[in-house]
Amino acid sequence: MASLSRQQVLKEKQTRDANTITSLSLTHRALSDISCLGEFQNLERLDLTFNNLTSLQGLSSCVKLKWLSVVQNKLESLKGIESLSNLFVLNAGKNKIKSIDEVRSLVSLRALILNDNEIVSICKLDQMKELNTLVLSRNPIREIGDSLVKVKSMTKLSLSNCQIQTIDSSLKSCIELKELRLARNNIKTLPAELANNKKLQNLDLGNNVITRWSDVKVLSSLVDLKNLNLLGNPIAENAKITKKVMKYLPNLHIFNASPVDNSAKNKSSGRADDSSLIPTNELGYHSEKKKDHARDVNSSKHAMDQRSGHLDNVSDDGEKDSRHKRKKTRGEVSKIGEASTDEKDDAVIEKKLKRKKSHEKLLRNDDVTIHNDDRAEVEKKLKSKRSRKELSELDIIDSGQVSFADLFSVDTMENPKHNTESKTADKNGINAPSGLLTVSAKKKKTKNQGLVSTVPLSPAVEVGMGGPSTWTDD
Repeated sequence: MASLSRQQVLKEKQTRDANTITSLSLTHRALSDISCLGEFQNLERLDLTFNNLTSLQGLSSCVKLKWLSVVQNKLESLKGIESLSNLFVLNAGKNKIKSIDEVRSLVSLRALILNDNEIVSICKLDQMKELNTLVLSRNPIREIGDSLVKVKSMTKLSLSNCQIQTIDSSLKSCIELKELRLARNNIKTLPAELANNKKLQNLDLGNNVITRWSDVKVLSSLVDLKNLNLLGNPIAENAKITKKVMKYLPNLHIFNASPVDNSAKNKSSGRADDSSLIPTNELGYHSEKKKDHARDVNSSKHAMDQRSGHLDNVSDDGEKDSRHKRKKTRGEVSKIGEASTDEKDDAVIEKKLKRKKSHEKLLRNDDVTIHNDDRAEVEKKLKSKRSRKELSELDIIDSGQVSFADLFSVDTMENPKHNTESKTADKNGINAPSGLLTVSAKKKKTKNQGLVSTVPLSPAVEVGMGGPSTWTDD
C-alpha cells in the first residue's frame, strides 16, 4: 500500500508552489492514499488510473477539477466528488461502484463513464443539462426508468451487456441522441416512442431476442440511420429482413457489420434498371439507322462501279476513234500525194492536213472534257460517301449504348497525333478523355516515406468535449 506525499508531487513537478500545478498524471503507482492532493487546489486535470484507491475523499477540496480519471481502482463508492461542480469528464470505469447517487450534483458534467461496475439502477440525472455522453455498459442494470427524462442534450448512450428487458419511453426526451448501444441484453421489442429520436445514426441491437420485423418496425421512422446491427437476434436469420431494412432505411451505410450493397438497395426500393426505362421504339432507332446506312453504302458502291465501267468504255471508244481517224488521215494524205505533184496540190494537201489535225485535237479535248466531267461526278459521290460515314459516327456518339471508351477509341484512331498526346498526358497523370488528374501507382521513394504526415495534427477533442466517444469498453 502506497501513500502520496506533497513533497513527492512538488519534486516531480520541480516546483515549491502547489498553486502552480494544474495537471497531474499519477498512473500505475499502486496508490491507496491521495489525501495530500487536497492541498493542490488549482488542479484542473487529474489521472489516477491503475491504482489501489478505495476512496476519493481527499479530492473534495479540488473544486477546480474539470477532468478526472480513476479507472481500474478498488472504489465501491464515489463519495468525495459531490463538491466538484466544475467537473466536465468523470471516468470511473472498472471499479466496484454500486451507486451513482453522488454524481447528481455535478451540474457541469458532460461525459460520465462508469462501465464495468456493479451498478444496479440509474438515479435521476435531471440537473445535468449538458451531459452528452453516458456509458454504463457491463453493469447489472435492469431498466432505464425515468432517469434520463430531462437529459435532452444526450448524444451518446451505451447500455450494452446489461440486463435490460425493455426501453419503454425512457429515451423519448433524448431528442439529440445519435449513438445508442443496447447489445447483449434481453430486449424483445423497440417502443414506438423511439421515433422521437430522429437524429439516431448508429444503433446496435446485436445479441438480443428480437424475432419479428413488427417488433422493430419503428426503425422505419429513423431515416437518418447509417449503421444498424441486428446480428445475434432470431430476426437476423430471416432472409427477408435485409430487403425490408433496405426499403425503409434509404441512408443506411452499414447493416450487420457489412457495407450496404447499392444494387441490393435499388432492388429493394423497387427501382428499375435504367435500360428498362427506355421506350422500345427508341431502343430500335439506332439499329434501323445502321440498316439504312448499310443500304446507302451498298447503293453508292454499286453506282461507283457502274460509273467506273462507263468511264473505261468512254476512254476505250475515244482512243479507238482517234487511232482510226489518224489512220484514215494518213491514207488520204498518201492518196493526195500520189494524185498531185505540183505546188498547188501541195498547198491544198498541207491545208487539209492542218484541218485534220485540228479536228483530231478537238476530239481529244472532247474526250478529256468528258473524262473530267465523269471524274467530278465520281468525286462528288466519294464526298457524299464520306459525309455518310461522318453521319454514322455522329449516330454512334448519339447512341446511349456506346461506352465512353469506344467513343474515344474512334477519335484516337482517326487522329494519331491526338492519340500520341493522350499517351503523353497519361504519363503525366492526366486522364485525357475525362480531363481528371490521377495519381500514378508507382512513385519514387522519398526519404520521409516512413512518416505518416509532415502536417502537424490538431489536438484530439476529448470525450464529453464534443469529440468521438472511443467506446473501447462499451
